[in-house]
Amino acid sequence: MSKIRIAIVGMGNCASSLVQGINFYRGSNGNGSCTGLMHRRIGSYQPQDIEVVAAFDIDRRKVGLDVSEAIFSPPNCTKIFCDKIHRTGAIVKMGCVFDSFAEHMRDQDPLRTFLPLEKESTREQIIEELRDSAAEMLVNYLPVGSEQATRFYASCALEGGLGFVNNIPVFIASDPVWAKRFADKNLPVVGDDIKAQMGATVLHRTIVDLFRRRGVRVVRTYQLNTGGNTDFLNMLNRTRLTSKKTSKTEAVQSVMGERLADENIHIGPSDYVPWQLDNKIAFIRVEGRLFGDVPMEIDVKLSVEDSPNSAGVAIDAIRCCKLALDRGIGGALHSPSAYFAKRPPVQMTDDEAHRCVEQFIRGERES
Repeated sequence: MSKIRIAIVGMGNCASSLVQGINFYRGSNGNGSCTGLMHRRIGSYQPQDIEVVAAFDIDRRKVGLDVSEAIFSPPNCTKIFCDKIHRTGAIVKMGCVFDSFAEHMRDQDPLRTFLPLEKESTREQIIEELRDSAAEMLVNYLPVGSEQATRFYASCALEGGLGFVNNIPVFIASDPVWAKRFADKNLPVVGDDIKAQMGATVLHRTIVDLFRRRGVRVVRTYQLNTGGNTDFLNMLNRTRLTSKKTSKTEAVQSVMGERLADENIHIGPSDYVPWQLDNKIAFIRVEGRLFGDVPMEIDVKLSVEDSPNSAGVAIDAIRCCKLALDRGIGGALHSPSAYFAKRPPVQMTDDEAHRCVEQFIRGERES
């Protein structure tokens, strides 16, 4: 069976959950199980067919380790649901920092943040590693706000001849210029900003879409999130959140029917609560007007382990990217991006995106 050879940039909690998941569904606990998977098979590919062949990070506690060890190194704090991890043979290499390390992190408990190495790899070394590993795609798990670093690694993927799965809110797939660069190289890109399996954004979209379908006019809404992982610590620097807020807000606005004025919608991280670790708690409120202009409101609390929630979608995005590579399809993949990401090139309702991605998997024309 053909493998899917991936490189990962950013060996944090999300990468840990992804690698654990690959091993979980390979092992006796997950072998043949569909629990927690949106698709057991995509084309001929199962989760255990994904193979990590290269990895990059900037934390001195991870650089130099096999991926199977690095995923459990501090400051990672996600739930360990599979501790029997096959050695990958892929040693985490030092990456390039750019803006992937926020200055305020230096003032935090070193057990909860990065300890960056001083000597960075060169662009040429990173591209050489990608080529030597025979990776087929690069999976981006950099911290929120890594605008320069994401564009750097996207350009490395292009030069190395790799597809790109962009899990963070930096606009690559949804940027026509970047999408064209991938199309010109006949390389697929999926993104931007992963839409978690059962996350705050997909739940929020579902609620407001239900309002629309049932004729209830939304007048105000908010989504507030708290968590204790490094992602939430990183996001204490609000200057890093411009793309994140745009991505999350537009994901909800796009299914609203009638857009809300900016002052009536607030979606974004709220605060860092260290003891929550990788548990994310989301508070969603929607106020509406129903028959007779009578007011109503709904409040929802969601509590979920953040990183496995992401990995449950990334494992499908990776396999769809592989299908595109197999089929010689380049550029932004509209259907997979619409279903798997908050900020795709083309926004769709979740029902429409689901229908279109199933067509894509079956090999029908890409929407």
